[in-house]
Amino acid sequence: MRILHTMLRVGHLDKSIAFYTDVMGMKLLRTSENAEYKYTLAFVGYGKEEDEAVLELTYNWDTDNYDQGTAYGHIAIEADDIYAMCEQIRDAGGKVIREPGPVKGGSTVIAFVEDPDGYKIELIAKDDAGKGLGD
Repeated sequence: MRILHTMLRVGHLDKSIAFYTDVMGMKLLRTSENAEYKYTLAFVGYGKEEDEAVLELTYNWDTDNYDQGTAYGHIAIEADDIYAMCEQIRDAGGKVIREPGPVKGGSTVIAFVEDPDGYKIELIAKDDAGKGLGD
């Protein structure tokens, strides 16, 4: 068994696809549309769905924003060079909301960015990924 995808409801599909592909460097893997129920799905990721977990962006045609509630936290992405990635994201028009640096109470280097719908994305330095707070 494995995790297949995480679904995010988005208010503007084109903006979200542009963010995840142009800013975050993912690929648009596939889209599908359901005219009867008025929604479109777009799947984005860094690799093939057969090999890696991806994001499903769900656009309901009659809704342009959502209340994320207090339960949602973030999506985490490993970064080879977290400092360079933040610069690339900023240069591409993305929003870095926490600059790279050690996590509070630890040594793991993280940063946070925000997508067009306000979803938080944590970047974790590759050397620190999977180590929790670090030593």
